[in-house]
Amino acid sequence: MRSVLVTGASGGIGSAVARRFAEAGDRVAVHYSTNRDGGTATVQSLAGTGHALVTGDIGRPDEALQVVESATAQLGTVDVLVCNAAVAPSANNRHLLGDVSYSDWTSAFRQMIDVNLIGAANVAWAVATHLVDRGSPGAIVNIGSRGAFRGEPEYPAYAASKAGLQALGQSLAIALAPHDISVTSVAPGFVATPRQLPKLDGPDGDDLRAQSPFGRVGTADEIAAAVFWLASPEAAWSSGAILDANGASYLRS
Repeated sequence: MRSVLVTGASGGIGSAVARRFAEAGDRVAVHYSTNRDGGTATVQSLAGTGHALVTGDIGRPDEALQVVESATAQLGTVDVLVCNAAVAPSANNRHLLGDVSYSDWTSAFRQMIDVNLIGAANVAWAVATHLVDRGSPGAIVNIGSRGAFRGEPEYPAYAASKAGLQALGQSLAIALAPHDISVTSVAPGFVATPRQLPKLDGPDGDDLRAQSPFGRVGTADEIAAAVFWLASPEAAWSSGAILDANGASYLRS
């Protein structure tokens, strides 16, 4: 049985990841930033016992550290970190160059970089330091994005933050390998989370499904399955890898 911290687990992919680990008998610390009801619902949906609920804005360095300290205090240790928390693209933070004010442009970059990259880096530092001090093996899995490779013209800060996160993971993979800590990333394509259902049900739904030769979009459970494997001891030799999970909707060389 492992102790797992999943950031951004109040819904969507994070919630599915938390459930996947709990189904395997692991104890999970479910993190949320503002959606307490969602975080509570995730905890209540988990199989088994001994789970925890932690909160904090990881975009603030002191709160990022507190998230890990709270998870460690409640679970006793953290063996696996899944960095999923992110400021996601939305109608409110669209920032297409040439179609947005300078103030909105800088705000989008500040928010997304602070949470998606720097926040994840700070949480990873805290968990890795905890593992190294204990002399224990472990795993860190980052939730990146297909957009880091394909580009996101309406949300360039999001793509840049996810590209940075995936590059960070590769650097940490090298640094932490001597401590038997693996670091990997999953780069999902479009996923049918509750937040995305309006798009899938709207006029762009068919085009989104047609991006993949499977004729559909991914599911949160499929991403969770990939995360669970990458966090397993059997996947340690894949440390440094970025796993594309996009249904062949984008192929990179």
